[in-house]
Amino acid sequence: MPIAAFPLPRSILPAVLAMIVVIAVSNVAVQYPINDWLTWGAFTFPFTFLVTDLTNRAQGPARARLVAYVGFPFGIGLSILVSHLWGLETWSAVRIALASGFAFVCGQLLDISVFNWLRRKSWWRAPLFSSAIASLLDTAIFFSAAFAFTGLPWLSWAYGDFGIKLGMAILLLAPFRALMPLVAPRLYQPSPSATAGR
Repeated sequence: MPIAAFPLPRSILPAVLAMIVVIAVSNVAVQYPINDWLTWGAFTFPFTFLVTDLTNRAQGPARARLVAYVGFPFGIGLSILVSHLWGLETWSAVRIALASGFAFVCGQLLDISVFNWLRRKSWWRAPLFSSAIASLLDTAIFFSAAFAFTGLPWLSWAYGDFGIKLGMAILLLAPFRALMPLVAPRLYQPSPSATAGR
């Protein structure tokens, strides 16, 4: 069923589409290790938190949760399809997708809750701390569920992945700040009193 067939608010459709793409790319990228400490997925998955945090800041936690709930099944389905088309092992792709789905939901809900708790603090605190805390939970769930007992160096991948996610949480503060006036212009409009005083 097309995404447009769901009774979704039009305002979150770009975020849902972005979430689907990032999840699919990340679930394929994690199957390509860089070394014994990293996979390419470590660099792409943090963008899910950027999408969620922008939605949360602009439209509130309920809309952010909706983006996560709608985006993750489509993203997982697409990742399995892409993995199959690229000739990757089907069972591994399914296991990774299921682990990703469970870790994703847990991590995103935690991210949304922490972000909402900190939303009235300095602009950088909510996205930074929510992403960092949620990344820890997501990493622990995903790597243990996806790679435990496979003989792969999943523990070192998890450590390396979390380190990169922390770094990405800091780097993504720049696009978060830059995109805020576009996704939530009302928050950046001058108050009537400030305009009248000019």
